[in-house]
Amino acid sequence: MQNQHLIELRNIKKSYLLPKITINVLKGIDIEVKRGEFVAIMGPSGSGKSTLLNIIGCLDRPSSGTYLLESVDISEKSDNELAEIRNRKMGFVFQNFNLLPRFSAWKNVELPLLYSGIPVKERKQRALDVLEKVGLQERAEHNPSELSGGEMQRVSIARALVNNPSIMLADEPTGNLDSRSGIEIIKIFKDLHREGTTILLVTHDKENADKADRIIRIKDGGCVSECS
Repeated sequence: MQNQHLIELRNIKKSYLLPKITINVLKGIDIEVKRGEFVAIMGPSGSGKSTLLNIIGCLDRPSSGTYLLESVDISEKSDNELAEIRNRKMGFVFQNFNLLPRFSAWKNVELPLLYSGIPVKERKQRALDVLEKVGLQERAEHNPSELSGGEMQRVSIARALVNNPSIMLADEPTGNLDSRSGIEIIKIFKDLHREGTTILLVTHDKENADKADRIIRIKDGGCVSECS
């Protein structure tokens, strides 16, 4: 029988070695996420939420423990293999948008496709298609300085979607937005979830977290509820 868990973390620890001290950020995390699940990760500042998301997103490696993605041990992968996994399977959305200011909306969305060998015309069409998906097709030629915060975040979501990832990882995606824009962004994630995308959302906002299938709470580098 096929393993229903897309993501499995077993006793994940992460430490940073400084000249005179070791900082233990994650202290033994056990998490399972099913394919197509919408999971919110909550916890106070400094609890390790973003570090955990970076490990799940293959942006960082754990100091110890096991991370299985689709039943494959990620610890055995090279940096180049991890980059390929990120590009093929994952989309990332961050609080600060991370858009290039001199690029139009569609050119920002196109960025993940630049080294894919896809022809220019097809890259632009794919960028326009995902901008339409997030309701920004009419703003495709606008630079970030000409967009509102909510629109910039929708551009970043479109960029995360352009490679059709199976997993979306969002780190405080509404943190820099007004409440109305935040509601629109969470609605996009809910729509993606209904389409079958697995979503992991780091948030401080209980209302946002309540839109997920379940909430994982982290404190002081460890799970305190709803883990696995």
